Amino acid sequence: MIRPCLSPRLVAAWRISRAHYSTSKTSEPLRILYCGTDDFSVASLRAVHQEHQRNPDLIDTLHVAHRPGKLGGRGNKILREAPIKSAAQQLGLDTHVIDTFTGWTPPTAFNLIIAVSFGLFVPPRILNAAKYGGLNVHPSLLPDLYGPAPLFHALLKGDKKTGVSVQTLHHAHFDRGTILEQTPYPGIDIPDPETCTPAQLSCHLAPIGASMLVDALRSRAFVPPLKEVEWYQSAELKGRRIRHAPKITKEDMHVDFKTWSSDRIIQLWDDTIYEKLCNQKDDGPKRIKIHKVSVAELDELESDIETIPEPFWSPLYGCVTHYTSDRKIICLESFTVQGHGQGKGNSFVLPRLKDHFKSMTTFKDE
Repeated sequence: MIRPCLSPRLVAAWRISRAHYSTSKTSEPLRILYCGTDDFSVASLRAVHQEHQRNPDLIDTLHVAHRPGKLGGRGNKILREAPIKSAAQQLGLDTHVIDTFTGWTPPTAFNLIIAVSFGLFVPPRILNAAKYGGLNVHPSLLPDLYGPAPLFHALLKGDKKTGVSVQTLHHAHFDRGTILEQTPYPGIDIPDPETCTPAQLSCHLAPIGASMLVDALRSRAFVPPLKEVEWYQSAELKGRRIRHAPKITKEDMHVDFKTWSSDRIIQLWDDTIYEKLCNQKDDGPKRIKIHKVSVAELDELESDIETIPEPFWSPLYGCVTHYTSDRKIICLESFTVQGHGQGKGNSFVLPRLKDHFKSMTTFKDE
């Protein structure tokens, strides 16, 4: 079941914050091919579909293109479908499975392409065939944090504010289009930036981006002449460094218990953590997935510890624990060891690693 991130309160706040304007631009009824994958793209799809039902003179048809499901889980036997597939089916929309545009011909004549968190570059052949080209919703204040992982990098870099941009699809590069809509200066506050996770930030921004996209459709912002609304490189901010937000790798998600605080570790783990676990009795490293963690304060006997030890089994908490740089304890309450029972990591670890681990390195799921 897809749970949309749409929040009426946030959408209302966005609409109040922006200046509404009328437009004399006109367009043919839109025949939209909507390309998306994740929950962030689902929010915009739902908003566009709602506008399609409310205003058929603006949007005539709406089709959805999505990536094929991927095998995962134990033994790569579980097929994981893109969240947007389920959402499109619930809305009764025609769908098209695309893993490459090479050799693919649209089944009908679309005059606007919308790509949100799609992951595939829409080639000039497809854009040129659409009278109005393409639009994209990007969760950052473009041109800053351009790239495939803006939410993660905003949190990793300690940003306090962020935003959403609606841009045209460029014929040669990702995130180089004309910015047609953008959250007002100085951006949107990241809620609880010290603990906010990428998933929480996505859910916070998704309804705002969905509303901005619908506004761009209503105002026909995609109809030439295009009006650039980018403020990030305005005179008052001239010279500010533009940052890239590349795809997240395992190295990006390496958790350093000696320098990271407990809040930062929990923030970036975001409930989808993998670790490599090694000990003297195992033949090699074991990958583990963390399902639940908690934070505990050091007691009086532990408060004078001068060095941060390796992860260890704690009889007090009944689970694997580790000290953090802010002198707290991370408790791995539930995790799964590769090749063993779901959530039974502590039961697996206890007889084997009760006293200590030889080494442990932490990674986030790709």
